Amino acid sequence: MRRKGLMSGLCLGGLGIVLIFLFLLMWPNIAFAMDSNKIQDLSKLEQVLEIIEQNYVNEIDRETLIQGALEGIFDSLGDPYSEYLSEEELRDLMDTTTGEFGGIGLYISKQEPEGQNPGYVDVVSPIEGTPAYKAGIMAGDKIIKIEEESTSDMSMDEVLSKLRGKPGTEVSITIQRGSSYIFSKKLKREIIEIPTVRYQYIPQKKIGIIRIIQFTPKTPEKVKEALMNFIQNGYSALLIDLRSNPGGLLDSVLKVADFFFDDGLILREEGRTAESKKIYNATSGKIVEENIPIVVIANKGTASAGEILSGVLKDRKRALLVGEKTYGKGSVQIVNFLPGNKTGYRLTIAKYYTPSGQVIDKKGITPDIEIKEEQLTEEELKLYGELIATEKISNFVIEHKISPTEKDIKNFIDQLKAENSKYDKTWLKRLIYQEILRRTSNPPLYNPDFDSVQKKAIEILEEERSKIYENR
Repeated sequence: MRRKGLMSGLCLGGLGIVLIFLFLLMWPNIAFAMDSNKIQDLSKLEQVLEIIEQNYVNEIDRETLIQGALEGIFDSLGDPYSEYLSEEELRDLMDTTTGEFGGIGLYISKQEPEGQNPGYVDVVSPIEGTPAYKAGIMAGDKIIKIEEESTSDMSMDEVLSKLRGKPGTEVSITIQRGSSYIFSKKLKREIIEIPTVRYQYIPQKKIGIIRIIQFTPKTPEKVKEALMNFIQNGYSALLIDLRSNPGGLLDSVLKVADFFFDDGLILREEGRTAESKKIYNATSGKIVEENIPIVVIANKGTASAGEILSGVLKDRKRALLVGEKTYGKGSVQIVNFLPGNKTGYRLTIAKYYTPSGQVIDKKGITPDIEIKEEQLTEEELKLYGELIATEKISNFVIEHKISPTEKDIKNFIDQLKAENSKYDKTWLKRLIYQEILRRTSNPPLYNPDFDSVQKKAIEILEEERSKIYENR
């Protein structure tokens, strides 16, 4: 099944692959370097181009035909990450990997329609603090319409062009959550600045929490800052949250992984060419000592560079990996311009292997301890979705200036329960708290009362710390 996507979970490798056939069309005089079979194949392409140009019922220019041929070549690979990039797609890709772009703040992917699959746009994850995040769009949602137009037959290029626009303008999207709950949101576009790292020290537990949102050029510096803060505070355990981390730059995650080891294998890269076979080892000078237990949380939205860090810490027994199986994006792409520097391509040239030899791509990484997120039934999704659509919860939070007291929350929950007895008080409180977090510029990372996965992960971390002290 073909999946096209735009994510900053790209681990970029070297440059330099050239589409030979395009060069031959432009510079036939180098054809002598090719063997006769290749020349014959390229001659067929040229012949077909000329026949279509001269005989097709509608006039069509060669540039359109060349673009179609390029798209077809990459589609024939059956690889979701190898694709021809139009001028706009290339620009969007560069925007997302450099850390700032305009839009509503979503990482998305798209399956081509096939069988029972209508080919809607999948939300990989919302970007924290963006319009989509504040509106409550979640990983796993599907965008089925943009401005009342179905996304089923849209290309990724068309989807991106409709979602992005001038900051301050609005775009309407229709979301499907689960198999049947559908709702619409009108979002105001903003310049999207991609966050990278947040951290918090819990003094009563002596635990440092690092949330790595994405691996950008700034990530190693911010992770080091967090670790030095924890060391100064005398921490004795570390929780790393990689949930919904879509990935990022290879160099960034390698530098972060190096903070935990003095030597040994971090990652292996295997492709067909000598240039694509690489070994990445740790260097001396680790920051996190061996006596600091580590727990890493991952989920189905943890991809690419997020999986690389999860894999090396798990494989080398440096951390316990808890949560859900990861996304499964572990391949290396090069991004290159075609002649004219307006269009280009992305091509998979290798796959990543964890230190134990496990391939990440299409497999994902299985946690040491599985912890499932609490899930609503289809009926509950509809019930609470309709409540959120009334904006009663958001209005309540706004009226109390994003800081309602426990008494305010209790009274509001009692009021909602009186209106509909089907509401569960625990879920109502969780929805209220989530709304507060979305509207808070720097919400706390430590949320054991509302984050059941984090609560369990911290319990596991404390158990691991106890074992270390017992063995001393």
